[in-house]
Amino acid sequence: MKPDHHLFASRRKLLTTAAAATAGVCATALLGRPGSALAQRTQGAAAIFTNSLNMEFVTIPAGTFMMGSPDSDSQARAFEKPQHQVTISRAFQIGRHEVTQAQWQAVLGENPYERDRSNPYYKLPGMAERITRPDHPATVSWNDAQEFIAALNKREGGTRYRLPTEAEWEYAARAGTSSRYSFGDDERQLDRYAWHGGDFQTGGHHPVGTKQPNPWGLHDVHGNVWEWVQDWYDADYYARSPAVDPQGPQRGTRRVVRGGSWHATATSWRTAFRRDYEPDYRGISIGLRLVRTV
Repeated sequence: MKPDHHLFASRRKLLTTAAAATAGVCATALLGRPGSALAQRTQGAAAIFTNSLNMEFVTIPAGTFMMGSPDSDSQARAFEKPQHQVTISRAFQIGRHEVTQAQWQAVLGENPYERDRSNPYYKLPGMAERITRPDHPATVSWNDAQEFIAALNKREGGTRYRLPTEAEWEYAARAGTSSRYSFGDDERQLDRYAWHGGDFQTGGHHPVGTKQPNPWGLHDVHGNVWEWVQDWYDADYYARSPAVDPQGPQRGTRRVVRGGSWHATATSWRTAFRRDYEPDYRGISIGLRLVRTV
């Protein structure tokens, strides 16, 4: 059998692009073999990878940032402190959008709302009609998310897909900023970037990607739905967190969610804010955003 020179060339180009992204250099647009699911292009300085489900992933370069909230932030809670320096040592790719119900259906063959809910809000008048939509986020438990990831990895071939660590999530959401939000400190601008402040009688989550993105091109990092991350929750973890690639506590009973959601009781949409839920909790305001390992 003759070697597939086009395939070898594509792989060489992908490795070159990943290296360029790691260095913060604008990557070159790439395509894989004709008919393959793999595609990559550029948007500004970020390489965009698109898989077979048309899920788009932004390449995030390695770097160092200040995680958590400073003592000077009057809105900060104790579990957002102490602010500490964290280095993400390797580039990674993160979803431009939260995983949608259509993508969930394509992988697992069911709408996520066929699964029982942990709270009664889905049964409120009109709620199901408002939020059971293909382009809306899939709201699921952390355990459900692991099931989806395993099935997606099998479908795509490999083990590249996973939830972000809490540090990766905040690093990508901040996108080089140090303000309360990725767009600055003025919460009056939140309407431009986030679905937030809705009520349970008329509100609900919305189609992904309809608000303005953060500086690195990620949509809905504030609001729409909370997003599960990989880490166990510990309110005091920041005081002993490793400085390089922290993975969260080794054990726990609850997992971390980030970003805030569409409803008024979401508490905060600030980049540093964090909450915790049991991993089997399945409501109507917690979804997921995936990482793809470079």
